Amino acid sequence: MAEKEKPWVAKHSPKKLKDVQGQDKAVALLKEFVVGFKKKKKKAVILHGPPGSGKTCAAHALGKECGYEVIEVNASDSRNADQISSVIGEASRQMSLFFPKGKIILVDEIDGVSGQQDRGGVPELAKIMEETKFPMVLTANDPFDKKFTSLRKNAEMIEFEIPSFTDVFAILKRVADAEGLDYDEDALKMLARRAGGDVRAGINDLQMLISGQKKLKREDLDSLDDRERTEEITTALTKVFKTTDPIIAKASFQSVEEDLKECALWVDHNLPKEYEKPADLARAYDYVSKADIMNRRIMRWQHWRFLAYVNDYLSAGVAVSKDEKYKKMVEYERTQRLLTIWMANRKYQKRLAIAEKI
Repeated sequence: MAEKEKPWVAKHSPKKLKDVQGQDKAVALLKEFVVGFKKKKKKAVILHGPPGSGKTCAAHALGKECGYEVIEVNASDSRNADQISSVIGEASRQMSLFFPKGKIILVDEIDGVSGQQDRGGVPELAKIMEETKFPMVLTANDPFDKKFTSLRKNAEMIEFEIPSFTDVFAILKRVADAEGLDYDEDALKMLARRAGGDVRAGINDLQMLISGQKKLKREDLDSLDDRERTEEITTALTKVFKTTDPIIAKASFQSVEEDLKECALWVDHNLPKEYEKPADLARAYDYVSKADIMNRRIMRWQHWRFLAYVNDYLSAGVAVSKDEKYKKMVEYERTQRLLTIWMANRKYQKRLAIAEKI
């Protein structure tokens, strides 16, 4: 593919680890793991964080910088035990012909391994991780599902933080400058906010908007529909709990299937697991209570414009309630109250159906 025809995400991907914006600690840990692989007890590492945070490109940048061959396999394409054994297993044993330092086996998007059609996939992958002769790098948005317990036991965990608005804007500006674009800086900032911490999505939107022209204007963003991407509620919670940037947090619940009442229950249930300091918890629950007050006003007076406040309190409010981000890893759980609500709704719908037939 000609250079000018490449997707900008690939064309402007980091060539060195220092180019992976806003992930200094994560990339330093990744490099330390790969370079010191032979001394490591665990032969794999799981890079985890939200989409577009730089997990995959960091592995490729490390390969380029340090002279490793990077063998990339998408876990969604090799899902059951036989496929994983033949593709990933073989790669973990064969020597690299052209790279004296060896290779990095990159297993991307392990979240894609699930369901009945993937029978035996996770145990087989865990076995390969124990026996591999080369460093294995796995990526995941949310590796804390119980089905990945065996993978976590066999891997070091490295968290990629949600890119801040400042980081996303800096990357978009760098891409725009490299492409020789004329742009309204306010338009570029709006695009960075819209990305919600997803650098890849921001670059793709920039390339789409600029197609056939050389100037980006604020009105161009009107042509973008709301991003048609559904995120898991656990990914949204990670954005709220693991950032102190209100701009990033504010967009967290806009791409989930759950309504704001359900989001509030998720936040309420998981807050004590995440926030340890009493002062942080007190401030966060104050915002949750304000969101509940607004919800009650909506129900009482039908003032639906208050929904914006509900979202802001649950997302940005909770995010800025902590003095600093907690480094621990937390598996977010569904509250039992959601099941109770679901059962009540089913009962109501059944009664309504009977009433309509009478």
